[in-house]
Amino acid sequence: MELEKLSSNKCFDGELTKYKFRSEALGGLDSRFNVFIPANASKGKVPVLVYLSGLECTEDNGAQKGNFLGPAAKEGIAMLFPDTSPRGAGIEGETDDWDFGVGAGFYVNATNPKYAKHYNMLTHITEELPKVIETAGLPIDFSRQSVFGHSMGGHGALTFYLNSLRTGTKQYRSASAFAPISNPINCPWGQKAFSGYLQGGVEEAKEMYDATELITKLAGKASVHVLVDYGTGDNFYKKGQLLPENFLKAARDAGYGEVQVRVRQQEGYDHSYYFISTFGADHVHFHGNFLKA
Repeated sequence: MELEKLSSNKCFDGELTKYKFRSEALGGLDSRFNVFIPANASKGKVPVLVYLSGLECTEDNGAQKGNFLGPAAKEGIAMLFPDTSPRGAGIEGETDDWDFGVGAGFYVNATNPKYAKHYNMLTHITEELPKVIETAGLPIDFSRQSVFGHSMGGHGALTFYLNSLRTGTKQYRSASAFAPISNPINCPWGQKAFSGYLQGGVEEAKEMYDATELITKLAGKASVHVLVDYGTGDNFYKKGQLLPENFLKAARDAGYGEVQVRVRQQEGYDHSYYFISTFGADHVHFHGNFLKA
């Protein structure tokens, strides 16, 4: 699993580098990711913020358009941008739809035998990438990491974080999301993904792949640090794909107040990177509070 450097660009006195490696978690396929290392990493390992992109995206969208790198450089934290799915598996039908298969791995470990060899983005991001990066000697301290994401990636970020609290691993110190798919067992995107990737479908997903279900299960068992932004002009919000109100209600019912779970409705903003880049610095600063504590 040796890293191959594909490109490197200086930005904000740090360096954004794209790497490729052969991923065991993704069934032996090549996988790419971007990592931003701030200038202060020359003095020692730095904490890391993981960004999970949405449907149809790659490892490049957040790095290029999120407005994250400048704020991350100021905070002195690294950033990791994984891909959104395995690529090149050659599974029948995996490129037929934009919201399932390639570019739409939904940050799960597949249990449907058709996809189980390759579609293991949960293991790829939470276990494999940290090991590969540490083995390569990059100056990142994975004992200090947080996670955020957009849409499908917001779903991934919230579920990664809440599951890490529920299981006691506490891998991530905080989580945030832009327009996340907050209650996927009750929206078309989630139902389609879970019915395909998971042998037990939506019922199986309830256990660990739905943020609204997870915050309910977590009630009183751990303190949480969550920030969510969504826009009232978001067509996917209007169509019932995101359901942030369900997550907010579940959080409040579980006893989590505004300080622990903050959900902000942003008037007129849509689902695009114009929205994300507007609030990107807010989110990086939010995580910096916990990563540098």
